Amino acid sequence: MIKEPKALTVRKTFQRPSKAQVAAFRDVPTGQVSDALGGRGVLSSCIRPIGDGHDIDCAAVGSAVTADNRPGDLFATLAALSVIEPGDILVAAVSAYQGCAAVGDLVVGMLKNSNGAGLVTDGPVRDYDGILKVGLPVWCTGLNPASPVSSGPGKVGLPTHIGGQRVSSGDVIVADRDGVVVVPFEVIDETIENLGHIRISEAAYEAEIADGRKVSQKALDALSDGRTQFVK
Repeated sequence: MIKEPKALTVRKTFQRPSKAQVAAFRDVPTGQVSDALGGRGVLSSCIRPIGDGHDIDCAAVGSAVTADNRPGDLFATLAALSVIEPGDILVAAVSAYQGCAAVGDLVVGMLKNSNGAGLVTDGPVRDYDGILKVGLPVWCTGLNPASPVSSGPGKVGLPTHIGGQRVSSGDVIVADRDGVVVVPFEVIDETIENLGHIRISEAAYEAEIADGRKVSQKALDALSDGRTQFVK
């Protein structure tokens, strides 16, 4: 006979980014963060800000706390609330199950009471109006009024997969209306350094466009240096 699994497996302690590391990503567009990661780290475009961010300001940066739930269950998500520290982002994986909500306004409300910064899930959510009243940004796949169960088994604080990416507790989550990017803990400083170069480059390009540039110099060079075949 197969032994019944524990209802929960929880890792309460893990490396977290410093406040300075998290602050380095604040107000930085997710597009620039992805560029600084070499195009990596972006969650599936199915995971969007709730209501596409029309009714709530969906922008958040924080340390990930992971909850790995079986499809249709939220027991790990409930338990993960006990690990949340101020500024954390709860990452609730449900294996992309769409048959019921991953969370509702009550979970989001408890997360806000814990001073969490936001919630990311690969499932739908319920209680849209209630979540708006809570006022905490949420990224999800849509809406579904059906409730999940809460029986487990589930894992908290351990690596999980969501939106095509591996997420570990302590990774930095950067999310806005364009989507969600995961910065692995081990490359946080490298990514911050890359961000500095990217922001300088983009600022220069934006200035050129404001001054009237119509075609990128890279394209103009390719059109004039023999790399282009013109056809009739």
